[in-house]
Amino acid sequence: MALSTIDPTPALVVIDLQKGIVPAGSPFAPVVERSARLADAFRRHGLPVILVNVTGVAPGRTETARHRTGTTLPDGFADLVDELGAQPGDFTVSKRRRSAFHDTGLDALLRDHGVTQVVLTGVATGSGVESTARSAVDHGYHVVLATDAMDDPDAAVHEHSVRRVFPKLGETATTQEIIDMMGATR
Repeated sequence: MALSTIDPTPALVVIDLQKGIVPAGSPFAPVVERSARLADAFRRHGLPVILVNVTGVAPGRTETARHRTGTTLPDGFADLVDELGAQPGDFTVSKRRRSAFHDTGLDALLRDHGVTQVVLTGVATGSGVESTARSAVDHGYHVVLATDAMDDPDAAVHEHSVRRVFPKLGETATTQEIIDMMGATR
């Protein structure tokens, strides 16, 4: 479903745009640039910006695990990329699971700020972004997925999430469509 409205109090939730996942020169540079543009727009309107980083992994075995449980992440791995321009009024949420809602206090933070709608960006589309979108729906939020401000190392996974999964979870839009609608409703 295409974007129909911006609620009075939306929040931007940026998933895993951190130095250990999106190093300088990364193919995810367009995702970072568009997420930064959205963050700037939310800040201009006095709306919450939540910057999520991942600081560990869930226990359990998988066939494609990149990091093993108990592995110490390299220094600086969880540091947010500089291009996001994190501001003192932004909120940082650190997660150890795929979803930014699992054991992080994100839901309480959003509710404390009267948020009813979340706009999601980041990496990886089929992992952290999709898991957070599913949890947001389960928590009762209206979900907007900025499809040009997210990506996945696996193009087929990205495409599947955007085309098949996200229309069932919320509304999809481009960065510019979201910024334009914010400007028209503020």
